[in-house]
Amino acid sequence: MFIEQFKKLSLVGVLAVVAVLFGSFGAGDVYAADGQAKEKVKVLYHVDGKDPEVAKYALALINKHIDAEGGPENIDVELVVHGPALELFERDKMDPEMTKRFNAIIEKGVHAEMCQVSMKAFGKSLDQLAKGFVATLHPVAVKRIADLQKEGYLYIKP
Repeated sequence: MFIEQFKKLSLVGVLAVVAVLFGSFGAGDVYAADGQAKEKVKVLYHVDGKDPEVAKYALALINKHIDAEGGPENIDVELVVHGPALELFERDKMDPEMTKRFNAIIEKGVHAEMCQVSMKAFGKSLDQLAKGFVATLHPVAVKRIADLQKEGYLYIKP
């Protein structure tokens, strides 16, 4: 007798858990059906050093981060480069592996900005840098970085 009651209670418990789980999934579907899209993750990657291995690592992290978020439609990535790192991104001198990694993130929609002050200090123009860079919105990269953080971008410096 006790065993039969236990089985009935267990079945009721399992059904309750299943109902809760399906109810949670259903709520998510309704949320998406209402046209309320999930807000994109906003991330700022900062590269300023002259070590090519660190720069390549940063580019690999960006690529992995985009994939981890489920693709470019779920993440907004800003890459801000300045200082000695500028020389690593000179079009004619770029390491082949870095070129490959940079092109991959640009194809995934990463917005890459090069510091205007650094370009002036190193005597370089956007035409001399890897295709895909734009000048920083503010001439000084650190100001641009601060502005992006105020806009809610998470800061990552590999």
